[in-house]
Amino acid sequence: MELTPSPAADGRYPAPDFELPNQFGEPVRLSALQGQPVLVVFFPFAFSGVCSGELDELETVREEFGRDGIRMLAVSCDSKYALRAYSQARGYSFDLLADFWPHGRVASAYEAFDVELGRPLRASFLIDEQGLVRSVVRSGAGTPRPLQAYRDAVRELTSP
Repeated sequence: MELTPSPAADGRYPAPDFELPNQFGEPVRLSALQGQPVLVVFFPFAFSGVCSGELDELETVREEFGRDGIRMLAVSCDSKYALRAYSQARGYSFDLLADFWPHGRVASAYEAFDVELGRPLRASFLIDEQGLVRSVVRSGAGTPRPLQAYRDAVRELTSP
């Protein structure tokens, strides 16, 4: 599972497929979601301040994005047990996926893994119905990704 983008003329490239357990241990496979847009949000750590703020904000727009048919998946290298406790504590209604072992394999495939720190980078990928990456939203360590960047990406994806 390596990111070997072969961008089309419009810059789209196939999203690397993956299967990871969610916070309940249920497998979630990206390719099984083809036919609907998917927002894959990599985040460094459950229970951390900036990550909680970002995911809290995404929870507030989950229904808005859901009206556009978008499925949200948040991915960290925390265990499914930590993610279950985190999801319950914060009230998240979207899947939190454990890229726990092999550690960071999926984040690495998306070029969203910090090898030196052993954690995902703040990177999000909006994937269209055909499984192509349409937009990427990134921010530096300790800096939340702006919600407006997600809204702009969704608007671009859903506009005729």
